[in-house]
Amino acid sequence: MIVEIVFAAGCFWGVEKYYEHVEGVIDVKSGYVGGNYPSPTYDDLLKYRNSKDPKIINYTEAVKVKFDNSKVTAKELIKDFWELHDPTQLNRQGNDIGTNYRSAIYYTNENQHKIALETENEYQKLLNQNGYGKIVTEIKPLKKFYAAEEYHQDYLQKHPNGYCPNHSTGVKFKSGYVAKDAIAPLGGKEIIVVVAEGYCPYCEKFKQDVSSSYHGSIPLRNATARELSRFNIKTKLYATPTILFIQDGKEVSSHLGYMDKKQFYKALGDFKLGKNSESYKVAFSQGTDNRFCKQYDIFKNTPDGVFIDKLSGDVLFDTRDRFNSKTGWLSFYKAVDGATIEKDDNRFGVHAVEVIAKKSGIHLGHVFPYANNKRRFCINATVLEFVPRDKLKK
Repeated sequence: MIVEIVFAAGCFWGVEKYYEHVEGVIDVKSGYVGGNYPSPTYDDLLKYRNSKDPKIINYTEAVKVKFDNSKVTAKELIKDFWELHDPTQLNRQGNDIGTNYRSAIYYTNENQHKIALETENEYQKLLNQNGYGKIVTEIKPLKKFYAAEEYHQDYLQKHPNGYCPNHSTGVKFKSGYVAKDAIAPLGGKEIIVVVAEGYCPYCEKFKQDVSSSYHGSIPLRNATARELSRFNIKTKLYATPTILFIQDGKEVSSHLGYMDKKQFYKALGDFKLGKNSESYKVAFSQGTDNRFCKQYDIFKNTPDGVFIDKLSGDVLFDTRDRFNSKTGWLSFYKAVDGATIEKDDNRFGVHAVEVIAKKSGIHLGHVFPYANNKRRFCINATVLEFVPRDKLKK
């Protein structure tokens, strides 16, 4: 049997996206419900969100969930609703403040009404155990649902460079407590990607575009906000993904929302290299190591192995292609296939060819014609790390 129910849990974009990925849900539509003026628009909701006029009841942002109750039950969907947001916040969710963000369930039959009240009572006890206040969720029969403007439908899918709101308390029906599964800091530097407990398209996009292909020496791992209670985090974790750069369990810097590769590796450069370091100037300001620098002396006679990108961990050059050009910079006959990009560089009035790491985009050096129809890759040592061949990951 096909049934409908309406949920309001803050900004409807994230709520819509969550329920769209629940098995048994047929359709989810964003809209407006619970007000008393005719034909509401999004502008109306914003206009009246802080209204003091007692004659006006504003609408709240909500989603109408159409589902097959032979595949998913109303009780499962309603439990998801309680866990999806903070129902103790009155007329707000996180930084979204106003009557249009109020928490509400609008039921379409008495069974849903009964379940809503029973689960509210059960969830209230769990919230109390974890220090939260009284649930303020509005539970009423559905009278009229107004579909939101088309640009609000599937909003997160249409805008892939943002973040998913995350206002959950972390309290679960299954466990009844917060952060029992909290992770411990690794010590030293690490990167934490704060992900949603449910589905978040921006988390998936960041994983696909960045983290799945990251092989750097600084550990990167995913965690939900409630798993970070052992960390010293100053950023409010109300959105996913949030990328945290951590030193000894304490946040050094953060970025809210999706980052592309260029943004991520620039931020990682700040974190790992330091903005005032020689390697940072080489990597991001097209600088050049001093001739016969300390790092060159370390790398010029390393045993059999490879040189990797200091940020991404990608293999860039092989000792088998290294030779001593006596110039004071690392020299190679070639780069690893597909690891670098070559780009014309006319900055100093003389044509040259810049060598760039394909994944991280950092500046590596230049390539020049060499004897016997070969080429010389003149590479800065300070943006590389060395890995012995027998230590390479298979």
